[in-house]
Amino acid sequence: MIAEYNSQYSAPYSHELLTDDVLVPVESLATPLARNHVAQKHYYLSNKHSQNVIDTDSVDDIHIDSKSASLAVEAAISIIINGIHYAVLMASPSQLDYLAIGFLFSEGLIQHSYELLDWEVTQLTDRASFKKFTEDSIDEANASIAFDQLLDYDVYIVELVLSQRCHQRIQAQKRQLAGRTGCGMCGITGLTQALPDLSSYLEHKPPMMTTKPGLDSLLKMRAKVDASQHTHQLTGAVHAAATMHDEHLYLFEDVGRHNALDKLIGWKLRHKVDVEYVIMTSRLSIELVQKSIRIQIPWLVGMSAPTSTAVRVAQRYGLGLAGFLRDDRVTYYSGV
Repeated sequence: MIAEYNSQYSAPYSHELLTDDVLVPVESLATPLARNHVAQKHYYLSNKHSQNVIDTDSVDDIHIDSKSASLAVEAAISIIINGIHYAVLMASPSQLDYLAIGFLFSEGLIQHSYELLDWEVTQLTDRASFKKFTEDSIDEANASIAFDQLLDYDVYIVELVLSQRCHQRIQAQKRQLAGRTGCGMCGITGLTQALPDLSSYLEHKPPMMTTKPGLDSLLKMRAKVDASQHTHQLTGAVHAAATMHDEHLYLFEDVGRHNALDKLIGWKLRHKVDVEYVIMTSRLSIELVQKSIRIQIPWLVGMSAPTSTAVRVAQRYGLGLAGFLRDDRVTYYSGV
C-alpha cells in the first residue's frame, strides 16, 4: 500500500472533478500551485507605441497600475530512494505521487508501479524540519546561515522505498546534481544516461500509420486543454501534458514540461491504462521523446516545434511526432 502524504505538512492530490467531460484537478489549499505577489504594470494607454519606436516627449502617457499577480510556485522536490539522496527536481508541488512514479520509470529504475513499495511526502516548513533532512550535509558552524537560505524556498522531501532488485539500479544511476526547471537532463553524469540505449524498443514499435490522430480530434482536445489549464491561466508559467481516456481529458500541469510528462506517465502506470496520444503545450525536445518511447506512447503532439534530434529518434523508434498544433493546423513529422 502506498503511504499517504504527511497530513501535518500537506495534503495529497487525491480527487478529481468531472465537469463538461473535462477532468479537472482539485488541489489542496495546503499545497498551493500559485501565490499572489504585488506587481507594478507599466503600459501606454494608446496604441501609438505598438511599434518599436518610443517618443520621449510622451512619457506622461505611461500608465502605472499596481495590482496583485498570480505566480506559479516552483518548489524543490528532493527525491530520496531507499535512504539515498538521488536527485532534486524543480517542479510544481502537486501530484507528487504520479511525478515520483513517472520519474522513476523515466530514469529506468522501475518498470512497474508496484516496484514502488512505499512513499511519503514531507514539506519542510521550519528549522526543525530542515535540520531533520539536512543535518548530515551541513556542518554545525554554517547551519544557521544554511537554514535561513533554505527557508527562502518551497522544499518537499519525497521518500521512496523500492524493491531490492531496483536498489541496484539506484547505485549505478545516482545523479550528482540538481535538475533545473527547464532541463530534463541536468545532473546526469554520463552520456549513456543522457543518451540511453533504446534498441530494445525497436521490437515493439507502435503501429503509427494506422493510429495517426486526425486534425479534428487534435483541435478539439487542444480546446479542452486550453480551457482546463487553470494554473497556466492564472500564471502564464506552467506547461501541461494531456491525454484522452474513456472520452475524458486527463491534464497534468508543471513548471517543467518534462515533469508534466512524468506525472502523466506515473498516472498511466498507476492506473494501467493505454492512451493513443499525448499533447504537450511545449516544444518537443529529445528527453520528451525518450520518455514517450520508454512508456510506449504511440503519438506525441506538441503545440510548438520539435527539434531535429527529437524527430530523428522518433522516426527510428516508431514514435509518431507532430507539432504546431494551433489555430486550424498541425504538422506531422513522423509516421507519414
